[in-house]
Amino acid sequence: MDIGVILAFVMFAAFLALLLTGYNVAYAFAATALVFSVIGILVGEFDPSAYTLLPARWFPTLSDQTLLAIPFFVLMGTLLQGSGVAERLLNTVGLLMGSARGGLAIAVVVVGTLLAAATGVVAATVIVLGLIALPTMVKYRYDHEIAAGTIVAAGTLAQLVPPSLVLILLAQQMQISVLGLFRGALLPGLLLSALYVLYLVVVALRSPAKLPAIPADQRGVGARQVAREVLVSMVPALLLIVTVLYAIFGGIATPSESGAVGALGALVLAVIYRKFSWRMLREAAESTARIVVLVMTLLLTASFFRLVFERLGGQDAAGRWLSSVPGGAWTFILVAMLVVFLLGLVLEFLEITFIVVPIFLPAMIALGFSDTELIWFAVLMAINLNMAFMSPPVGFSLFYLQGVAPREVSTVSIHRGALPFIGLQVLCLVLVAVFPAIATALV
Repeated sequence: MDIGVILAFVMFAAFLALLLTGYNVAYAFAATALVFSVIGILVGEFDPSAYTLLPARWFPTLSDQTLLAIPFFVLMGTLLQGSGVAERLLNTVGLLMGSARGGLAIAVVVVGTLLAAATGVVAATVIVLGLIALPTMVKYRYDHEIAAGTIVAAGTLAQLVPPSLVLILLAQQMQISVLGLFRGALLPGLLLSALYVLYLVVVALRSPAKLPAIPADQRGVGARQVAREVLVSMVPALLLIVTVLYAIFGGIATPSESGAVGALGALVLAVIYRKFSWRMLREAAESTARIVVLVMTLLLTASFFRLVFERLGGQDAAGRWLSSVPGGAWTFILVAMLVVFLLGLVLEFLEITFIVVPIFLPAMIALGFSDTELIWFAVLMAINLNMAFMSPPVGFSLFYLQGVAPREVSTVSIHRGALPFIGLQVLCLVLVAVFPAIATALV
């Protein structure tokens, strides 16, 4: 094997080892790229003039209009949380569903789906649902495992339901249309949400004690008050979310333009609900800035890492190996999904996207994937990342919920509660893999 290729894969292994020590991801990208490029120069496998290519790679990244959607949608989500829209939605849907067995859990899934379409950020959605819904579910004697699993699963839908940050970055890295990927992920996202609801209905019918209805004397509201809450709390938020998504899918506005309108709409809702304050606006802006800076720093340092890996011959070698595996495209997909899942146990979606997509993409091109098939593959990756994000023992969504869960809900309950929902995600992944039309029907 060529010395440069060996060096490239040693660099990749060193990078993963550095991550496992807890070292900052962006610094790990830059440090391993710098060290191994110097080693490559010393052994004659890396041309130092390649450094001059970095500005030419960074400028298109920084000027990519696709990435403008990230700050707008993140700001929209943070403003909706700060304005109390999430809490209002959950309370209103809870009133509508509370009389049914498992109604609170189903309400969490419905609101989680709506918040996923508004925020696109998993941590925020899981934390908000955990703070608002879990204490209420514990109060009404819901099974702790099912309650915790429902919140983790509903919150993690933000990985898959458009306009997801994951989808935007996958589209940018795979050089496919953001709008096409949003359309491709919509039905799988709704399918997964529907599978969650179906599971909760079955559990409620088979084991009523685990998912009880809220007693009538504790609901304390009449039909008129419920109707008022729906009109005041639910309709404006739904109108905003539907308008933003319709503008994107209808081709009326680009994702970036729709995100800007959504952020403005969220600000208007904060004013209407009398939650607006300069402090709230500042906190939302700071939260958005932190996420955007993180994404852009990772983009730039990952580009440096990719340049060195590519110039050492690692990308070509990996592409050749992956495209020549026995069984062709299906074996490649199986291997790719396994790699993404395993990486998802220890890494966040940002790192995984920047690490594996540049390796997978040449193989997919060599295997003759069309643009539609690339979208289908990206949807499979998004479902997989959704699954890995809540897989014990180190799924990030589990830790998000652990940080805000009431004392009565143990860590073991949170981890065990996620398992049935992971099984439903596997089912969704298989269905989309076997029936690609689920992901391509709207493309």
